[in-house]
Amino acid sequence: MEKTSTSATTAAPRRPTLLVVDDDESVLRTLTADLRRRYSREFRLLSTSSPREAEQMLSTLHQRGDHLALLLSDQRMPELDGVSLLSRSREWFPQAKRVLLTAYSDTDAAIRAINDAQLDHYLLKPWDPPEERLYPVLEGLFEDWRAQHKPGFGGPRLVGFQWSPRTHAIKDFLAANLVPYRFMDVEAEAEAKALVERQGVELSALPLMFFEDGNVLQNPELTQVAEHLRLPSKASESLYDVVIVGAGPAGLAAAVYGASEGLRTLLIDRRAAGGQAGTSSRIENYLGFPSGVSGAELSQRAITQARRLGAEFLAPQQVRGFRLKDSYKLLTLGDGEEISTRALILATGMEYRILEFENAERFSGAGVYYGSAATEAPACRQQEVVVVGGGNSAGQAAMHLAKFACRVYIVIRKPDLSATMSRYLIDQIAATPNIEVVSEHVVGSVDGDHRLRSRRASSSPSRCMSSSATAPRPIGFPKRSGATNAASSSPVAT
Repeated sequence: MEKTSTSATTAAPRRPTLLVVDDDESVLRTLTADLRRRYSREFRLLSTSSPREAEQMLSTLHQRGDHLALLLSDQRMPELDGVSLLSRSREWFPQAKRVLLTAYSDTDAAIRAINDAQLDHYLLKPWDPPEERLYPVLEGLFEDWRAQHKPGFGGPRLVGFQWSPRTHAIKDFLAANLVPYRFMDVEAEAEAKALVERQGVELSALPLMFFEDGNVLQNPELTQVAEHLRLPSKASESLYDVVIVGAGPAGLAAAVYGASEGLRTLLIDRRAAGGQAGTSSRIENYLGFPSGVSGAELSQRAITQARRLGAEFLAPQQVRGFRLKDSYKLLTLGDGEEISTRALILATGMEYRILEFENAERFSGAGVYYGSAATEAPACRQQEVVVVGGGNSAGQAAMHLAKFACRVYIVIRKPDLSATMSRYLIDQIAATPNIEVVSEHVVGSVDGDHRLRSRRASSSPSRCMSSSATAPRPIGFPKRSGATNAASSSPVAT
């Protein structure tokens, strides 16, 4: 079986596959040689003398997201006959062309199998010369296959639940590191359910991560995902001139300046490059980007610049602590490794303030998200979304989410946005018809079962103090005519 390898975060898509099965080794070698001579540039060629091994190969190809153009199988084999193998292949590759290789004595069975097993053709032994008896037949089949073939995504796939905190954490990590991936919702996609069933795991064990090399991780830690994606998490040296903890804008700038001066520079972050800025869907007031730039793109440009100058970057990785040893700082990393540095820069930035409304922690990652929620934005189509906060990050998040959601509410304590948000964002929000500012209110509670399904807001304490001595009365946001009432699935971005 042909072996493939992945070399980076994004490997080049593999060529479609041709699979040949025949228990006669001499026939298998001859047929394989004929196919390789004509089709090796366009297709990968796999071969086996065992139909059972062929079944396993088909399953592996499907799990990896590869494409099968042709399955060519002998009819008479001891473990499994060719018609049965070709029929079973439809489960994994319904669009692949299926050809039966048979002798003259089996032609009646082959003809019947064309209807019964939906075979595309049968070939008679011998097929010599291939220029006359093999290639013309296959060319017609390949032409039909190419016309129907729609190349799909060939990178890593994440199978899980849309409203799962563990699934969200992996999605967020992949997005932050600009790793292309496909998310498959097991509750909405039959293909996702089939993948889970073939792995023989319970739904409670999700998420599953499928990689291009055929490996599958069950409910993985981020460090395991990073390892399989070959993201660096191990320091290459034991001593550095400067170590920077935190890869937000400040840490990235320090890495660029340190590396540019020829210092052995190590940058460490527990998640990805960018920090809070990296989660922003759009930054429009950063020098040098007149049309704006996403936080992820800006962060990746910065980390690319730092690496080009010689800086080393580890993520995901944590620093558990450090101590002084002689004239050096000795750092202990999350995996127990120790490294030394002459200078240590702490650029750990900030943490999102956890709002203390009812059930906030319970639905974190399952309808309540911290940051711009850019990872979950596509899932907000025709939904109502609540953005809590009136700063620039909230405004950028609202503008981004408004491209997907039917309505976006911005909940703030103050009378308006003027005290906390830049004018350009205020003007953009005012000009966006599906964004509404709910002033002088706070989120009181959220509720649901395994996911957030409702939310309630209350008048802010300052407003209540001036108008009434009684406790604030929880209220819901008004329903708008013509807008989809999606309060049962409203994400709250805080």
